[in-house]
Amino acid sequence: MKNRALDVQHPFFLPLWRRIVTVALCLGWAGLELSWGNPLWATLFAAVGTYCAHQFFIAFDPEAIRKKHTDEGGSS
Repeated sequence: MKNRALDVQHPFFLPLWRRIVTVALCLGWAGLELSWGNPLWATLFAAVGTYCAHQFFIAFDPEAIRKKHTDEGGSS
């Protein structure tokens, strides 16, 4: 069994609005943490938000995700 805790190339993220909300929440939370004086948490959330932005808007291939999901036999 594979660990899918960080699988950002999952069919759940096919709708654009889910990708936008995920990135906005991570980066928004980073801003809140920074405003509260917590640079460590701000850096961590900014890193996650930046990683998600790259995966969702630069490296995202919806056809490959659909093909991978159907090849694995459906839902996870």
